[in-house]
Amino acid sequence: MLQGFILLSVQAHLPQLRPPSCDMVSDGVDCVEAKGYKALIFFLALYLVALGSGCLKPNIISHGADQFKKEDPKQSKKLSTYFNVAYFAFCIGELIALTVLVWVQTHSGMDVGFGVSAAAMAVGLICLISGSFSYRNKPPKGSIFTPFAQVFVAAITKRKQICPSNAQMLHGCHNNVSSHVPATSTDASNLLHTEKFRFLDKACIRVQDGSEASESTWRLCTVAQVEQVKILISVIPIFSCTIIFNTILAQLQTFSVQQGSAMNTRITKSFKIPPASLQSIPYIMLIFVVPLYETAFVPFARRITGKDSGITPLQRVGVGLFIATFSMVSAAVIERKRRTSALDYQETLSIFWIAPQFLIFGLSEMFTAVGLIEFFYKQSLEGMQSFLTAMTYCSYSFGFYLSSLLVSLVNKITSSSSSGGWLSDNDLNKDKLDLFYWLLAVLSLINFFNYLFWSKWYSYNPSLSHDHSLGQDIESQNFNSSKRVGPENTIS
Repeated sequence: MLQGFILLSVQAHLPQLRPPSCDMVSDGVDCVEAKGYKALIFFLALYLVALGSGCLKPNIISHGADQFKKEDPKQSKKLSTYFNVAYFAFCIGELIALTVLVWVQTHSGMDVGFGVSAAAMAVGLICLISGSFSYRNKPPKGSIFTPFAQVFVAAITKRKQICPSNAQMLHGCHNNVSSHVPATSTDASNLLHTEKFRFLDKACIRVQDGSEASESTWRLCTVAQVEQVKILISVIPIFSCTIIFNTILAQLQTFSVQQGSAMNTRITKSFKIPPASLQSIPYIMLIFVVPLYETAFVPFARRITGKDSGITPLQRVGVGLFIATFSMVSAAVIERKRRTSALDYQETLSIFWIAPQFLIFGLSEMFTAVGLIEFFYKQSLEGMQSFLTAMTYCSYSFGFYLSSLLVSLVNKITSSSSSGGWLSDNDLNKDKLDLFYWLLAVLSLINFFNYLFWSKWYSYNPSLSHDHSLGQDIESQNFNSSKRVGPENTIS
């Protein structure tokens, strides 16, 4: 990222590395497109920033969480606090970027703005290196995809085999009273057997002669390997339920800004609010709400539920997804009022009317984003944390792609109507943006009920529960269920 920002700053500063200046606001002005080495430098810089961001965000969160000993009850409680503090730092960074950095770029130029970003990255890099001697580092253990492929190959190869009625007969099973592991272990070799996706258990069936040496790792897998695959399959529905949530985020960063541009942005005679700066509103709120959540709500909920984090990560994600619906409801109502005022009364509403939709979504993001990261981390093994945490940021990408697809689809369907398309005109007064917001509200509510189904379907592996009270309860339930495995559960 540092190299990318340096390239962007240098290109923005040197006239010979950028196209001629152009007034993109005025009509009838043809701007010269960047080509050749100028375009190459620009895209190279952007890809470096994107690559650096993709490597930094999921790994820095996992690296910070790795500094806590999850088998220690006291540090296990601090782990949930860490995720809240990390999100608080993210909010501070977003707030600075949307206010101070925007002001610097507006008044001093893009080159200075990119230079400040590069300087901030350099300071962060120095801080990371200076503390490297005291970090708890976990060396990589190879690709996580190889054991996944081995499980599927072995299961397909032995698809005609019959799973034993007793799970103890599976290769590498540890579900017994004398050898079961503590609920706080994240060692893959200690994963306990669970009952879901039992067709994958066929990968653990030994050959008839009992000779394990005669079968390769692509034909005979351990229960721990199979359970890793089960964990990954189980979290995919939870992950997919956050895509609609990030589609709403995409609309707040695009259409809501356009919505604000059509409103009265003047605060005083000499000062106007840039519509893009409205995105800072939720982060201003969150720098107060996140500490309040950690210091007031979590201790209160902990006394009621007995859980280290107050409420479980899945419950936290669910609350966020439910609240997100009201962000689009607020946006739809305000847009209807704005268009009515503009067309019927020739009045322009204040830009502060659209602040509630940003505030509501900011509150929902505090629950959903942090809950999802905490859930993925706590349900992952050593070597899988960064991969599953990265899925959170993949949800952002899928959400923005779905946003573009949804806009195109809505325009294509509604453009044939007599009143015109919902989003086909540059004039918001002629569009039906409020109807599009209502559509997103409905999709968000449906997505919430879909999430309720999958969150209820999901079962924690007792070996990965870092919430000690929860882990003991789940471990007991899973152990009792494993003893009840009988012929009726046999899959052929």
